[in-house]
Amino acid sequence: MKMRKQLLIWLKLAFVIPSVLLSSCQTQTTENTPGTLQLRANGEDFVREGFVTKDGWKVTFDQLYANLVEVTAYQTDPPYNAETGGKPEAKEKVILAQTKTVDLAEGDETAEAILVSEVSAPPGRYNALSWKMLKATVGPAQGYSLLIDGTATKDGQTIPFTLKVDQELEFTCGDFVGDERKGILQGGDTAELEATFHFDHLFGDGNVALDEEINQEALGFAPLAAIAEAGKVEADMATLKSKLSADDYQKLMAILPSLGHVGEGHCYESLVSQN
Repeated sequence: MKMRKQLLIWLKLAFVIPSVLLSSCQTQTTENTPGTLQLRANGEDFVREGFVTKDGWKVTFDQLYANLVEVTAYQTDPPYNAETGGKPEAKEKVILAQTKTVDLAEGDETAEAILVSEVSAPPGRYNALSWKMLKATVGPAQGYSLLIDGTATKDGQTIPFTLKVDQELEFTCGDFVGDERKGILQGGDTAELEATFHFDHLFGDGNVALDEEINQEALGFAPLAAIAEAGKVEADMATLKSKLSADDYQKLMAILPSLGHVGEGHCYESLVSQN
């Protein structure tokens, strides 16, 4: 009887121990398995739907090209602080895109943020993101870091406009801030990161009071309407510098580096020196 009990115990152990070891191995394998990290670019509903500027112009966009370069995701420790700037202290970094021109106006109000790329990446928490906006060397935005093509209407007046920005910019951002955290990648799974662009910083928001900070610092559309020729605005940075007032041009130059975000999370931003 005693021997039978011992035999039963040994038989149970023979089944239990391998299954525990197998489960442990599977867990370790999953933890170390690369996942897929997706990069999305989001101009938000302002760009996809159009909006009213701080000075009452209804603006819609046909194309809004941004040329993204050296987009890099980081696992940082300590977490990157965009207020102090500097380079992320990364224990892991992944290049998400070397160069990609995206049309932020693509799609309607129901569209998802644009999928720019997806790459294999080690698991972990990607809590910082950086990218440059440099002049495109090919494609529809060739020669420009940002190309904005749209139409503005007010009081029966319609002004097509094209703004050609060759100023180069760089953004280094911390954690995505929004309804959900992004960048937490489990082994064998998929996670996403987002480069977000706030064009209400440029034009303001007619749905909030003029004394709100967003409108105090925005250019609006009226200064652009004032330099229209033959019923349209077509301007590169040299034209804007020569035709806008000195104050409005300086305001524009201050706004450009503020366009980049990660959701509502801020970035350390700078103008890239150009010869």
